[in-house]
Amino acid sequence: MKETLQIERSIIKRFRKEIWKPFVKSVNEFNMIQDGDKIAVCISGGKDSFLLAKCLEELKKHGKFNFSLEFILMNPGYQKEHLNLIKTNANILGLDIHYFDYNIFEQIKNTSNPCYLCARKRRGALYAKAQSLGCNKIALGHHFDDVIETILMSMIFNGEFKTMMPILKSSNFEGMELIRPLYYVREKDIISFGRYNNLKFIDCACEVTKKQEGMRKEMKELVKILNSYYSGADKNIMNSTFNVNLNTVISHFERKEES
Repeated sequence: MKETLQIERSIIKRFRKEIWKPFVKSVNEFNMIQDGDKIAVCISGGKDSFLLAKCLEELKKHGKFNFSLEFILMNPGYQKEHLNLIKTNANILGLDIHYFDYNIFEQIKNTSNPCYLCARKRRGALYAKAQSLGCNKIALGHHFDDVIETILMSMIFNGEFKTMMPILKSSNFEGMELIRPLYYVREKDIISFGRYNNLKFIDCACEVTKKQEGMRKEMKELVKILNSYYSGADKNIMNSTFNVNLNTVISHFERKEES
């Protein structure tokens, strides 16, 4: 399809600096892919996962690795209109997707922390499906902004310093790994990619939270404020995860509880 080829070309040409180069950098820097890998690309229907699928396809065509891809989409209980849009985009982008149903929305109704529970159940279902297809890795579409927001949420709401890892071995599914190849790609550039190619993706199609403004939205606003005061603040937050001075970290001390 001519439209598909134009979209693929835009990743390599028009968005080479903003998307392709940081994508390749993360793959290489964290050694995410090896020859013989079979990677399940997890499609949610949003802009990030669809872009990830096309980037990995392009890497398979033009890169140095010999690996294979499977595209999987778990339907957690989407409305028909959302599923139709997903399938339309899959056709435009030339993706052959394995669809399977796992109604998480029904399971997390009336729970105290539906987003956390949904993420856990979704991850388990995706691992299981990927493993059934003979895959040894799953790829998720988390990007630079997701990483920064996760760091801030952990510090502000949980009182701990941790980040969203670019590569992670599964503790529940033997031999499986999770990779995040868009680790260095910024969300604004993913949005620009969609607009440039006249693509419309689903946003939050959750039937439980109904697009409630949550912590991640607040973190996006906080990052904007920080960048307005200190240019490059978000980049330095990312860099801080690589530059941890253990001599100034007190986590190895056992804290005494106040009586």
